[in-house]
Amino acid sequence: MTKIVFMGTPDFALPTLSALLSTYEVIGVVTQPDRPAGRKGELTPPPVKVLAQQHGIPVLQPPKLRHPDAIAQLSQWQADVFVVAAFGQILPQRVLDMPRMGCLNVHGSLLPRWRGAAPIQAAIQHGDSKTGITIMQMDAGLDTGPILTQRALAIHPDDTGQTLHDRMAQLGAELLLDTLPDYLAGKLTPTPQDDALATFAPQISKQDGHVDWSKSAAWIERTVRAFSPWPTAYSFWEGKQLKWHKAHAAVGSAPLGQVIRGADGVVAIGTGDGLFCPQIVQLEGKKAVTIAEFLNGYPQFVGAKLA
Repeated sequence: MTKIVFMGTPDFALPTLSALLSTYEVIGVVTQPDRPAGRKGELTPPPVKVLAQQHGIPVLQPPKLRHPDAIAQLSQWQADVFVVAAFGQILPQRVLDMPRMGCLNVHGSLLPRWRGAAPIQAAIQHGDSKTGITIMQMDAGLDTGPILTQRALAIHPDDTGQTLHDRMAQLGAELLLDTLPDYLAGKLTPTPQDDALATFAPQISKQDGHVDWSKSAAWIERTVRAFSPWPTAYSFWEGKQLKWHKAHAAVGSAPLGQVIRGADGVVAIGTGDGLFCPQIVQLEGKKAVTIAEFLNGYPQFVGAKLA
């Protein structure tokens, strides 16, 4: 039976690992080190590690894949294929060359669009009508390897980073299982990517959620959805962070960052193009509420200028 080493870390990788465990011989799992999490900062294992341990699979957690100990363990496993899904580290050439049938990556976009760490958020934020999964052969570049298979997925108008992530994770597992038999049998011809069509989705930081009111209302609304549940889109009001959990864009104008109440009674904020109309908000230290509930407690919000 084909021996597979799986490399992945977050929830996105779980359906793929589960699918492999049910069908192939997974001889080892490589994931990121345990990290502090939650308010107490307790050391927490990555989701992939938890699943692997439940199935009695050996787990390797190197801070850097280039470390000699990691290289030695990977070599010792003598895998036929490495399967990677949201691992979080670049594979050095020495690792790429290890498995006799190469390294496959389950990537959350229709490459070459949205290479990089945050393709799901980028697709929503930029207003793409569809995205998908790419199964690719890995090379030394960042998501630059030749394509084996792809499957598209529509992006819904109300999709958030979380809802799209969940559908994409499942689709990745399904497409990998559909791809592996033909790949292992040598029946697939890899297709090189067109680098001229490449776009890049860099890693997201918490600071990226800070709303730039010079952007269009449509862009900001998509950012709210793309950055849900993390890092969330936010602004500052009276020295406190104000998170935007749900909103819509509307026609109209107001000074940038100015909170107004329209003739129809709707609360809106001026942007570079159109009006941003918050629906669910959360003030720092408080729970998320509707904008109507928020105004009951903070009527002075109308007329404010947001940072």
